[in-house]
Amino acid sequence: MASLRGIPALVALGVACAIGPAAAQSYPVKPITVVVPFAAGGGNDIMARLLGQHMGRALGQQFVVENRPGAAGSIGTRSVAKAPPDGYTLLVGHSGVFGVVPSLYGANAGFDPRKDFAPVGLIASFTQILVVHPSVPVRSVADLIALAKKEPGKITYASAGIGSGAHISTELLMSMADVKLTHVPYRGSGAAQADLVGGHVQMAIQSVPPIIGPIRSGQLRAIAVTGATRSPILPEVPTVAESGVPSYDAVIHYGIVAPAGTPRAIVERLNAELNAALKAEDVRARIADEGGEPLAGTPEQQGADIDAEETKWGTLVRKLGLKPE
Repeated sequence: MASLRGIPALVALGVACAIGPAAAQSYPVKPITVVVPFAAGGGNDIMARLLGQHMGRALGQQFVVENRPGAAGSIGTRSVAKAPPDGYTLLVGHSGVFGVVPSLYGANAGFDPRKDFAPVGLIASFTQILVVHPSVPVRSVADLIALAKKEPGKITYASAGIGSGAHISTELLMSMADVKLTHVPYRGSGAAQADLVGGHVQMAIQSVPPIIGPIRSGQLRAIAVTGATRSPILPEVPTVAESGVPSYDAVIHYGIVAPAGTPRAIVERLNAELNAALKAEDVRARIADEGGEPLAGTPEQQGADIDAEETKWGTLVRKLGLKPE
């Protein structure tokens, strides 16, 4: 008979078994909550709902998307870090959440992207577009750099707020090109784009979906894409790297994570269904329409990506001394 001293260890072992292989075989037995740490309509939200439909059908349970915006994504992300590690709470996050927020907010972020999550898998990488208002006399990145050097700080750029993809990508451009631009942060991409189209600010780096219409209508001029290769959506537009800033690369990576401690068998099942969904024609078409490229792979590959993104963007945040609003 086990001694009373050994009972806690036996209980712990029983709990571990309960959420181990047997539980994973029957998983899932109830709906799965997918937290999006931003408002509805953005890239995280679009990917969560698109993949949730496919993965939910495959797993026989509904994927319920919950938008929990605030503090550059840290509020929703923190909630998932603290959720039970049972596979029923997931997060769709991106480079800003895992790479920028921890350094921008420090201890106030409330999570460590390397320690507090079990990577499930990458979704896709998305390029961005550097656009200017037609009133700005530049047609290339080289022109923009020349004008910025001639008139330091005179060119204004819009973003959806401090720490947003638009902000940090432009800061990277300024750092690599050694130029000074003036940041005009907004509370959301919609307001930023409205003032950009209206000519109240002069340039921005934005994601493809909201900006492609104004580009095609002539309201804005695309002068470069931020990825390492040109975008199939705008093949005539060069990359920043080939336009005078070698090695510049500012794409946004999206992925799914679970709380740390989620059983490996559950993570592997979620990863398998995620990769299957990324092979579906409608998913691939939607990602392409959004300016993205699918990144199916293993949890370990996503873990390495999170580490690389935090190193890249965190180093820049600390170097520039960026602080939250």
